[in-house]
Amino acid sequence: MGKPLIHRSPMPGFGLSAGITLTMLSIIVLLPIGALLAKGAGFGIGNIWETVNRERVWAALFLSFRLSLFAALFNLVFGVVLAWVLVRYRFPGRRIIDAAVDLPFALPTAVAGIALTALYAPNGAFGSLFKELGVRIAYTQWGILIALIFVGLPFVTRTVQPVVEEIEREVEEASATLGASRAYTLRHVVLPMLAPAALTGFALALARAVGEYGSVIFIAGNRPLQTEIAPLLIVIQLEEFNYEAAAAIGIAMLLISFALLLVINLIQVWSRRRIGYV
Repeated sequence: MGKPLIHRSPMPGFGLSAGITLTMLSIIVLLPIGALLAKGAGFGIGNIWETVNRERVWAALFLSFRLSLFAALFNLVFGVVLAWVLVRYRFPGRRIIDAAVDLPFALPTAVAGIALTALYAPNGAFGSLFKELGVRIAYTQWGILIALIFVGLPFVTRTVQPVVEEIEREVEEASATLGASRAYTLRHVVLPMLAPAALTGFALALARAVGEYGSVIFIAGNRPLQTEIAPLLIVIQLEEFNYEAAAAIGIAMLLISFALLLVINLIQVWSRRRIGYV
């Protein structure tokens, strides 16, 4: 009898794979976070709270997380719609739009910020139109929101697109055959299948927006208590060689971000269980 066939995996064994994965994860993620926490521990919890518990810091944190959440919610809706249109429909210019989705990935953030500022400044192409309506975009919170939407949109669209491609049209046709309306099919058939991927894209867009710096500082105006973002406060502290204060603000952002991502992950788990139950 011949020897039994051995199906070899193209990936290395578990021990080697786990070792490489944990090493890279430690170098890229765990060590920087550990260094931040160690710096904060040396500074002291009382000093961290004293640094964070200031009006200017709370205003910057509230502004960053509030606008990041609004931008991520906008991208969640528009990004899913855009992914659906790009996959399900054929129209002139579709490939150009599909390629343009990746522009925020390709452009340096500073270049994106300068471009957005030039467009939405009072004398810019779009800013002049809004100025006639009595609305100012650049150097206001509206400008920050637009910049955060710009950098976060690809995360939702690119995460949802593969899932839309896997949804067979026969599923929707079967639902219609059974008498379901288009709204019912969308709510009870399509959206549950898209929910896990959409929430993943939402979390990625939110995470990117919270830490965004380059594309925001040019269009924000950077006025304390009004348009000053938390990452800018950290940079200011670093430029003043106040590393402890920078670490304190960074730890505050880390804890808030962790709480938000934990909530999103719990919602993802619930959505997957609901799909399995249905």
